[in-house]
Amino acid sequence: MTSRTHTHCQFIPPYLIERLQPDKLALDESFRSARAAGPKPVTETVAGGAKAWVVHTCNNTSELPGTVVRSAGDPASGDDAVDEAADGITASLALFSEIYGRDSYDGQGASVSLSVHYEQGYDNAYWDGTQLVFGDGDGQIFDRFTKPVDVLGHEFTHAVTERTAGLTYSGQSGALNESVSDAFGSCVKQRLLGQTADQADWLIGEGLFLEGVQGRALRDMRNPGTAYDDPRLGKDPQAADMSGYVDTTDDNGGVHTNSGIPNRAFALAALAVGGDTWEGAGRIWYAALTNGSVTADTDFAGFAAATIAAAGEHADAVRQAWETVGVTPGDSSAGGSGGQSSGTSTVAVTRSGGFAGLKQQGEVDLDADDDRASELRDLVSRVDVAALSSDEAPKPDMFVYEFHLRGSSVRVPEQHLTSDLRRIADLVLGR
Repeated sequence: MTSRTHTHCQFIPPYLIERLQPDKLALDESFRSARAAGPKPVTETVAGGAKAWVVHTCNNTSELPGTVVRSAGDPASGDDAVDEAADGITASLALFSEIYGRDSYDGQGASVSLSVHYEQGYDNAYWDGTQLVFGDGDGQIFDRFTKPVDVLGHEFTHAVTERTAGLTYSGQSGALNESVSDAFGSCVKQRLLGQTADQADWLIGEGLFLEGVQGRALRDMRNPGTAYDDPRLGKDPQAADMSGYVDTTDDNGGVHTNSGIPNRAFALAALAVGGDTWEGAGRIWYAALTNGSVTADTDFAGFAAATIAAAGEHADAVRQAWETVGVTPGDSSAGGSGGQSSGTSTVAVTRSGGFAGLKQQGEVDLDADDDRASELRDLVSRVDVAALSSDEAPKPDMFVYEFHLRGSSVRVPEQHLTSDLRRIADLVLGR
């Protein structure tokens, strides 16, 4: 087992990290009753005899992929996270195969690699371009990220989007990337539960919050901005229409906040089309995603036009759904920017992104009487800020760090953190 760098799309939004200390994050239980019946069977092997999916455990280290625990066709392991990951990926593969005719995320039967028990108390889930990774949370606010099946469906869909439209993970295209994952994650959930569009609760991550958190879920696709209102988390900031669109550099341009707009359009379209979401609006959204009309930089208006074109007899219903959230096909909108600065004697760190879209900030004055100052001075002296810049595009649901060191600022994706930068972040953010 070897350690490797990784690129990814984080599940936790940065606006929640801003409200919480990292040691206060964790996730809650859902879908045990639905899983008891078992997901629909899918082919256990793929090209070359490889298993359709393989689940590894990182044993609470950062070593990826970890040790193989269970593969397609194997009996339950007895490890909740392993078996939840197995059930979730089986259900996700079944949706795309049986409903949309897609053989795994690449359309060619690629084996899916999953890793659970990543790091100690890790508060996220992501697709890193190679595999799906899930943390256990810290048991205070969030529990295991493998518990809600729509989290599995969400992350798997990031892999599908990467291999189809390739929506750039920033600004409006990034919000669409997030929304598409929520849409098909919801389809996985509704299909397992046997719910039609009007029977569904339209909640994403329902059950992620542990007891005591004042919230129904992480997101509400039908009613964005209403999923939670908790003293520790704040109020759900998701936008329900274009009047609430935010311009920011946090969270890759507010992808988890602004995704509420296309999320609501999908829910409204599904309700208008009626019946099973995965057969109705799901087919329309999948066609738009894969027929070549949606490209890396497509914005809300462009995606709206693509879904209307793919909707056939339901075109008017889909158009009305988009217009309800303030998006008119063909009219482009854009996002904006922001930031912070610090003096030469201050070390500041901002962490944003993640599945929940949380943001956390902290700073330490190196000249102050602070127990962390001495170690930070040594760490900062070893960091070559000029060598840290990365042109790599952000990946869905991975954290993004912004460091302010010795008067210079640099943005570093999680997969490029050095051991020194990781330690700086842990000290400044209070991990």
